[in-house]
Amino acid sequence: MLAKFSFLFTGLLLAFSVSASPQIENWQTANGTQVYFVKAQELPMLDIRLVFDAGAARDPKGGVALLTSSMLNQGTKNKDTDAIATAFDDVGAEFSSESERDMAVLSLRTLSKADALQPAIDTFVDVISQPSFPEKAFDRLINQVKTSLQSEKQSPSAIADRAFYQQLYGDHPYSAMPIGTEASINEISIADLQQFYKQFYVANNAVLVIVGDADIKQAKALSEKISGSLPAGKKAAALPEVESLETAQQKHLPYPSSQTTILMGQPGLTRDDPDFFPLYVGNHVLGGSGLVSIISDEIREKRGLSYSAYSYFRPMREAGPYQFGLQTRNDQAELALEVLNQTLVDFVDQGPTKEQLTAAQKNITGGFALRLDSNSKIADYLAMMGFYQLPLDHLETFNSRVNAVTVDQIKAAYQKRIHPQKMVTILVGGDAE
Repeated sequence: MLAKFSFLFTGLLLAFSVSASPQIENWQTANGTQVYFVKAQELPMLDIRLVFDAGAARDPKGGVALLTSSMLNQGTKNKDTDAIATAFDDVGAEFSSESERDMAVLSLRTLSKADALQPAIDTFVDVISQPSFPEKAFDRLINQVKTSLQSEKQSPSAIADRAFYQQLYGDHPYSAMPIGTEASINEISIADLQQFYKQFYVANNAVLVIVGDADIKQAKALSEKISGSLPAGKKAAALPEVESLETAQQKHLPYPSSQTTILMGQPGLTRDDPDFFPLYVGNHVLGGSGLVSIISDEIREKRGLSYSAYSYFRPMREAGPYQFGLQTRNDQAELALEVLNQTLVDFVDQGPTKEQLTAAQKNITGGFALRLDSNSKIADYLAMMGFYQLPLDHLETFNSRVNAVTVDQIKAAYQKRIHPQKMVTILVGGDAE
C-alpha cells in the first residue's frame, strides 16, 4: 500500500512548481562528506543522492565501476537481495544506482514519516556500508553485461559512440565506456569490486544531497548517520587534463545498414569552465534547440538530409565532449557531413544574429523553472553542483548569466575554443543500398 502512495506522490511532485530558486544549506559532516540540503515540506517525502567520485574514469579495467555500484543492493552482511528489496518496498521507498564516467550515484526516495523514514534510511545505510558482493548476483550481472555488449554490436549508434570516445580521448580515462569490453569483463573478479569499493566509497570522496520534508536539525542528523557509516578514506586524486586535438581524425566503420550514423566532435567543457555560458548559449542557437536550431534548419529543413541533427556540450570534471550527430541515407552521408562542417565553420566565423541570441535566451530562461519543478530534479541539480563544486548561487544566477551573454562573447568563445578543422569524425554504415 505504501508503495502505491509513493507513486501517487511522484505524480504530485511533477506538478509542484518552484517559483524561486531553492534555499540551499551546505555543510560538512564530521566524517568529511559535503552535504547540500533543501527544505521542501509541501509533501511528506525525502529525496537523497549520495554521489561518489567513483565513475568509469576511476575504473582500473573497464566495467568495475559500473558493476560495483550495481552490486551494492544485491546483498549485505545482514540481508540478501530479496530482503533488501522487501525492506524498501515495505515502506514505499525506492532505491537506484547509476555509474557514469565521473560519478557513481546512489538514490533513495522515501516517505518522511518516522515509521517509514527510519527503516528506509537503515536499509540505505546497510546497502552503502555493508555490501557483501555475493557470487551468485555477481555471475548474474556479468552475464547481463555480456548480453548488453552483444546487443551493442547490433546498434550502429552504440558502435559509433564507443569509437567516438576512443578516438576523442585516446589514453585518457574518459576514452573507456563504463560498461567495459568483452575482454575487460572476462578479467573482472569480485575482489576487483571489493577493492574499488574500499578505495572510492568513502566519506571524504562523497557528496550527500537531501531534499524534502525535513528541517535542518533532522537533515544534519541524517547526514551524520549516512556519512558516519562509511570509513573516512581519502578523496580521489585529480584526473589528468584532456589534451586538445592536433589534427582532424576521420574513421569509417562499415555496417550493413541503409543509414549512416555520423558523430563529430572535439573535447569541449569542464563544469566550471569560464566560457561555459557563451558556449552553452551559442550551442543552443547552433544545434541545441531541436528543430529550430541552425543545424536542423540546414540539414533537415533546407536539404532533407536527416530527420534530426543536433549538437551538445557534455561538461564533465575534465573537458567533456562537444558532440554533433545525425543519421542519413548512405548515399547522402558525404553531403550531410559537408553541410554539417560548413554550418559549424560559418557559425564560428559569424556567430549568431541578435535575433537568434534573443530567441535562445528566452527559450533557455523560460524553461528553466521546469528543470526544478520537483524535489527529484532539485536533488539531481544539487548532486551535480556539489560534485563539481559549483557556487551555491548557481541556480539563482543561472538565468541572469544566460541573459548577459552577447553575440560578441559567443563569437569570441567559439573562435577561441572550437576548431572545425580539428574534429574527430566517426561514420558507421554504408554497406547496404
